[in-house]
Amino acid sequence: MPSAGVLILFAIVGSAICAKSRFAGGAIFFGVVTVVLFISTPMGAGLPGALSTFLSTFDHAATPVLNGTAAG
Repeated sequence: MPSAGVLILFAIVGSAICAKSRFAGGAIFFGVVTVVLFISTPMGAGLPGALSTFLSTFDHAATPVLNGTAAG
């Protein structure tokens, strides 16, 4: 997808316009489109894995606290 950068730019601009006009549904839609387009690029391909690693680490750190057991 050679024009992904232009599409991402238009999605960001569309999201900003919708947010400025207080149309939350449109802003959310354009935000989701932006994330999907970014993940489809080679630079954003690692984002799902990085997010998964972060959430897994956070879960492993928070589980003992939430269960009331000591981390050991």
